[in-house]
Amino acid sequence: MTKKLAFIGLGVMGYPMAGHLQKAGHRVTVYNRTTDKAEMWCREYGGDMAATPCDAARDADIVFACVGNDDDVRSVTLGKEGAFAGMKQGSAFVDHTTASASLARELQQLATDGGKLFLDAPVSGGQAGAENGALTIMIGGDAAAFETAEPVMDCYAHKMKYLGVAGSGQIAKMANQVCIAGVVQGLAEALHFLQAADMDGAEVIEAISKGAAQSWQMENRYEAMLKGEFDFGFAVDWMRKDLAIVLEEARHNGASLPLTALVDQFYAEVQDMGGGRWDTSSLIARLNRNRQPEKSK
Repeated sequence: MTKKLAFIGLGVMGYPMAGHLQKAGHRVTVYNRTTDKAEMWCREYGGDMAATPCDAARDADIVFACVGNDDDVRSVTLGKEGAFAGMKQGSAFVDHTTASASLARELQQLATDGGKLFLDAPVSGGQAGAENGALTIMIGGDAAAFETAEPVMDCYAHKMKYLGVAGSGQIAKMANQVCIAGVVQGLAEALHFLQAADMDGAEVIEAISKGAAQSWQMENRYEAMLKGEFDFGFAVDWMRKDLAIVLEEARHNGASLPLTALVDQFYAEVQDMGGGRWDTSSLIARLNRNRQPEKSK
């Protein structure tokens, strides 16, 4: 069924996600802080653009957002020009931003007080997943909103999972980032170790990639890591933003995350190397920067 939708935030993720919605036959109005990007999206996909989040959300059945951080989410949802001010009774707000669980709970309460529905629905899969319509979506919030939004989000989702109350989606995304941080560090160390041992890393990965060591990161990033190419995928700056959210949540719930804290500091070193916009597999660059192979005696 065709729905009237709004999409707020046309970054590397939001731009193709909004495009999938328009191509699926829905009527999409977009808002982006930089109007040039919104104009470009309209030229590519059709649809409409709005001057404010409030205008974009007006009369929409579902309002989607994918912006940068907690402050960005607040700026597009709250206030007289925010999306909540323009949303009609019974409509749903779906936040695809990776943000804090506390913000999700806050916005869910505000939405409920205003007669609207709310979902925190962060995504995983990166730019390629957004462009190919193959994202994983972790969802918390109103069950009724999920029933409404699920068939709409299907056009850019490979996997969706409703996990419970508001904040549950964000907690799941935090766990996702914890797993990625540990796996990438392990893969970086393995490849660094093979290079130090004068082994062919590609051949070794071929040997071990179908066994217990197999991972998405191994299959999709090892070649670029061996070549020292880090110009695609999820940026280090973004990962550090996400890990800061994880570590703050852990301070509140008492979880012990020593490996995550350590890898976060490794990413800080990559930033100091000028690699803030490198993708997250660049952890190997930190290991290789001072490598001095031991000479045979």
